[in-house]
Amino acid sequence: MADRRQAKSKYTADRKIPGAFEGETITRRRFMTATVNVTGAAATAAFVLPALGFALGPLFEKHEQPWQDVGPASDFNDSTYIPKVIVIVSGIGQAGKSTVYVRKRNPAIDKEPQDKYNAFVAISTRCMHLGCPVRFVEAAGRFICPCHGGVYNFRGEVDGGPPVRPLDRFYTQVVGGRLQIGPRFSVNRELKRFSPRDPGEPLDGIGQYIYPSRPTVRKLPNT
Repeated sequence: MADRRQAKSKYTADRKIPGAFEGETITRRRFMTATVNVTGAAATAAFVLPALGFALGPLFEKHEQPWQDVGPASDFNDSTYIPKVIVIVSGIGQAGKSTVYVRKRNPAIDKEPQDKYNAFVAISTRCMHLGCPVRFVEAAGRFICPCHGGVYNFRGEVDGGPPVRPLDRFYTQVVGGRLQIGPRFSVNRELKRFSPRDPGEPLDGIGQYIYPSRPTVRKLPNT
């Protein structure tokens, strides 16, 4: 008859397991190891999950950008920009406001297809390099970023420096003879509209796919 295999000892010391002590069983060792692993995972989750929620929460927080009245449409012309202050994020006072440069559409230079949302051009003052505020220099007919030397032409297209795409724009519409500024949208080199992106995210070529927009911030449908 074939020899039966000798049953293994239930004690860790007999099996010469590192860290074993007299009387400790394999079952107890496994139980303690599992307990330590579960406790460690719970402690890690207690620190990591709130941090992830804080970091990722804004990506899924929906922000409605209301239409805002900025004055009579007759106040704006097609030869220069007029700065207007609008609310970007409500409920946080001055920190939620931003300046928008506004002018009337000029058919001689504005060649993108015309629709009901671009009879007036409203350009964001946030640089598309790192988000610094730009200013329009009327004498030069350009937007200048004081932080890293970004330069944009009269239409907000990149003219020099590190910005990766033209300045963002806002939808506009005229209601009862008064101009209203609506949601923000981003544009690529051809000034084609895209759902808003953050500074530093190019939209030409594969950039539009590498840097998708937030699921809760989208451009207006069919535009």
